[in-house]
Amino acid sequence: MKKLVLLPLLLLSIAAHADEREWVPYKKLVEDTRIDRFYALPAAERDKLSVFLAVKPKNKNYKPSDVVLTVVHGGERQQLPPLSADFRMALVPNSKWMTDDTKIMTSLPKEEKSAVSLEVLALLPEGTQWNYAQVMGSIGQMNAGIKKVAGAMSMFVPNVKTVVFKFSKPAQLKVGATAYNTDAKNLIKLKPDAALLKENPLMVASERPLEAALDDE
Repeated sequence: MKKLVLLPLLLLSIAAHADEREWVPYKKLVEDTRIDRFYALPAAERDKLSVFLAVKPKNKNYKPSDVVLTVVHGGERQQLPPLSADFRMALVPNSKWMTDDTKIMTSLPKEEKSAVSLEVLALLPEGTQWNYAQVMGSIGQMNAGIKKVAGAMSMFVPNVKTVVFKFSKPAQLKVGATAYNTDAKNLIKLKPDAALLKENPLMVASERPLEAALDDE
C-alpha cells in the first residue's frame, strides 16, 4: 500500500519540474544585484538595515505566489524563499552555489519578463517602540553602505534622506514629546535630527508600521 501512495506524489513532482524553465545563473543574480557585497559588510555596518531581493513580473496579472524560484546545483534542488506580498524575498548568498553551473529555475513562462532589484529598508525592532538612533541611524548607515557596495557606481546613486513609515490606516508616531500624524496616504516621513541621534529618545507608534522605507527626498 505504501508504494501505491508514493506513486501519485512522484508523478506530481515530475509534472511540476516539467513546467519549470531555466531563468538565470545563481552567481549572476547575486553578483548583478550586489547582494553579496552587502552581506560582506561587517555586521555593525548593516545592523540597522533589512535587505531584500525584489522579483517583480512585468505582467501585473501575476501574484507573488505564482513566482516559484528553485536553485539547481548538481543533483540538488532547493526552493528559494516565497515572495512576500511586495514581491520580496530575504536572500543570504550561499557560497556553495556561487559556481557557473548553478542555475535558478522559474515557474513563469519563457515569454514573461521580471524586474530584479535590491531593496533596502530601515530595520524596525519588534513591537511599536524603538530607540530613535536605531531607526533613524539607518540613513547614515545606508549612505555609507552604498559607497562600499556600489563602488564607483555610487556617484550615480542618490543619498538617502528620509525614513518613510508606511501604515495600513491613519496612525500617530511620537518622538519624545513630539507627535506626528499620517498624511492622506497613511505615511509619516522623518529626516534624522543630529541632536536627537545623540539624545536617542523613544519612538512610540500607535500601531506597528507595515515597513520603514528609505527615500532620497
